[in-house]
Amino acid sequence: MREHILIVDDEEMIRSLLSSALEQENYVCTQASNVDEAFIILGEHPVDLVISDIMMPGRSGVELLRDLKKVNHDIAVLMITGLSDMNTAMECVHLGADDYITKPFGINRVVLTVKNLIERRSLALEKKNYQVSLEFKVMEQTSQIRKTMNELSNAYDNTLSALVKALDVREKEVGSHSERVMNYTAFLGGKLGMAGRELQELSKGALLHDIGKIGISDNILLKPGQLDDGEWIEMRKHPQVGYAILSEIDFLKTPAEIILGHHERFDGTGYPKQLRGEQIPIGSRIFSVVDTLDAMTSDRPYRRALPFSMVVAEIIKYRGTQFDPAIADLFLSIPRKHWEDCAGKRFI
Repeated sequence: MREHILIVDDEEMIRSLLSSALEQENYVCTQASNVDEAFIILGEHPVDLVISDIMMPGRSGVELLRDLKKVNHDIAVLMITGLSDMNTAMECVHLGADDYITKPFGINRVVLTVKNLIERRSLALEKKNYQVSLEFKVMEQTSQIRKTMNELSNAYDNTLSALVKALDVREKEVGSHSERVMNYTAFLGGKLGMAGRELQELSKGALLHDIGKIGISDNILLKPGQLDDGEWIEMRKHPQVGYAILSEIDFLKTPAEIILGHHERFDGTGYPKQLRGEQIPIGSRIFSVVDTLDAMTSDRPYRRALPFSMVVAEIIKYRGTQFDPAIADLFLSIPRKHWEDCAGKRFI
């Protein structure tokens, strides 16, 4: 495609001379005798390069340059100046002119300068378009990667949920104990200011808290009566078994720590490590409280669900021994209805 050059000069002879020389080089040339006329042409036709005199009646070439670069920064500009006005020429370069020539000029010099500026502009536009194209491709690929990661994350979550539901069914849980305690835990974690990834990891730890029971035999797990001492030893291994299963999976390392500590007690009498106070991961301390809520308000093979008031009494009784007192107090400050909303059921 032939490049379009706009020549702005108040002297018709100069305009004609430049047009004639440049048209022989296969450029399309348009002429304007002043700045206002130039902007009319610029509004009607695409222009690749402007050649403008600096000193003209009315608005000067400096004003043309300043306004032109605001409208279209990609247009190349060649300024024409007299030998006595070099300071203004340098000001034009500072304002964005690509080059300047001085009067009197040789026509061959002008043609060569125009060719160089057109080539430079073409390369700059090519680079700019490549950059835009590259940014678009990066955005596209980033979007696709994000979509794939979301799909993968959803697949992980669905797989984990299915596994946990299978465990709940195995233990003959009414409804989904693991999903309820996950909801309770996430709700209480949010009240403590947790958000984003920290809250997601807390939720996964709660959802998967009993994953270690996969290694407990049915004879022990489903025994209708009291467990003997040997059976309790086996049952109490499930936090360590769960930790061993999940700690080798990168995105489940933090949930694995929550699982390992979910039967620790604030006074250090829990298991498996007898951790005390803030040695216990915060997620495990949160879980300890809400697990009690779900255990007491759910039907069991050996008893019916207990009233919410008994849960409150239990939390108060073991505040500071089994439960972190600050988390216990936060739990007690939350209205019953909010816990019922998390559970999707009404307590008795």
